[in-house]
Amino acid sequence: MRLPAVLLVILISVLIGTMPLAASSAGAASGATFPPTLESYDDAHLASLWEVLVHRVSVQPFNLWATVIFVCAVIHTFLTHRFRHIAHLLEERLAARSGLAASVSPDAPIRRVSATARLFHFLGEVEAVFGIWVLPLLALMAISLGPGVAMGYINERVHFTEPIFIVVIMAIAATRPVLNMAELGLGLLARLGGQTPAAWWLSILTAGPLLGSLITEPAAMTICASLLSRKIYARQPGTALSYATLGLLFVTVSAGGTLTHFAAPPVLMVAAAWGWDTGFMLTQFGWKAALGIVLSAGICYLPFRAELGRMRWAPGADAPAAREVPIPAWVSLGHVFFLALAVVLSHQPTLLVFAFLIFLAFVRITEDFQSNFVLAPAVMVGFFLAGLVVHGGLQQWWIAPLLGRLAEVPLMIGATILTSFNDNAAITYLCTLVPDLSDGMKYAAVAGAITGGGMTVIANAPNPAGQSILNHHFKDGIGATGLFVGALLPTVIIGACFLLFR
Repeated sequence: MRLPAVLLVILISVLIGTMPLAASSAGAASGATFPPTLESYDDAHLASLWEVLVHRVSVQPFNLWATVIFVCAVIHTFLTHRFRHIAHLLEERLAARSGLAASVSPDAPIRRVSATARLFHFLGEVEAVFGIWVLPLLALMAISLGPGVAMGYINERVHFTEPIFIVVIMAIAATRPVLNMAELGLGLLARLGGQTPAAWWLSILTAGPLLGSLITEPAAMTICASLLSRKIYARQPGTALSYATLGLLFVTVSAGGTLTHFAAPPVLMVAAAWGWDTGFMLTQFGWKAALGIVLSAGICYLPFRAELGRMRWAPGADAPAAREVPIPAWVSLGHVFFLALAVVLSHQPTLLVFAFLIFLAFVRITEDFQSNFVLAPAVMVGFFLAGLVVHGGLQQWWIAPLLGRLAEVPLMIGATILTSFNDNAAITYLCTLVPDLSDGMKYAAVAGAITGGGMTVIANAPNPAGQSILNHHFKDGIGATGLFVGALLPTVIIGACFLLFR
């Protein structure tokens, strides 16, 4: 309980320390739009970035506190595997004291648990991190600016359209009929290599991400991660191959949705504002992304080809669906219909939720052809993104002026780096708020956001979906450092394709 107590003391200290803020800024914030619009700062005359940031903090001191809490949440994401490790140690210690095995069956009549271990397990869930830090954010906002401002921000300024869409599309894509169709399609490509683990690895990580341009990146991530779990991770690859595969998956899915204007979250944020359609995306981004995906998979395959070749191949061992009832064509077509309908209604959350309820009824009717349909993973990913949206909306005060002062190449590099610490859709959205961006600057911002989409779990909206599916294959869960190292080479390759062929 020592660490939670420390966190509680820090939180109370921060809240007490900001009490004077409420007195100084409550009057200014009362009735005012929060967060303030960028134009309201009236700081175009200030020369340096530092002067702009200092001025904006002086105008609205809560800017700084919102960013401090956001940084704490980001740091938390890098420590989740440590929290899970502590939880496992606590469980083993309790099991040793009680004379029971650490992995007691949940069906056992008596099961001793540790509340402290459960707490550390929860703190170690990546999907819960940003939602956890929303609580101190809103508490501090209510104390500093007033409860009305905090409620107004959530009700009026925060939009949960993307998290809702992610939940729906991930739930549909994770069903047995959709996965079966995807496996059949990718299996045709894997057949060229004899359907060995190496052939499946290459087909999933080349053709799989490109599916994201048609069925959206979250759906492609769910399908690719599910197939990798069965075809590759079930065979217990080494740590290096495990993280290299994970990093390659995240980076290529981030790039794979750029052949169209509706599939990649960072592109969705700018397509309408900048007038980008599918033809523009295909000629300016799509073919470069496809080239980068193929090169990344090919280059990353070389050092691991021997390990992939040694993997034991047991036909049918990774395909539990083979023992289940065959799926009728009408059931598969029904899932395709709902998948397409979700894409069409992606920006109409009310209709999307209604359509999803009808889909759940369809799943109930066809439950004989489903397998282990659960909503929990999709809901947790939606919770993660909802928390990220709440935090991300308060960071424009420093991100927008930073990006707006960079030249094209530095802007692309800067967007790539910033994407590692914020959702890339938030980065591109903030770029639409920067006035007078040239076409070259727009290209650089989006290319950088796409390039950096695999460096961390929070960098791209579909990443938490992949993390939730593959996390159990990693001891103590996926580590942020391992993911960063695994994603580094494909990130450089994708970035080079966008930079050299611009």
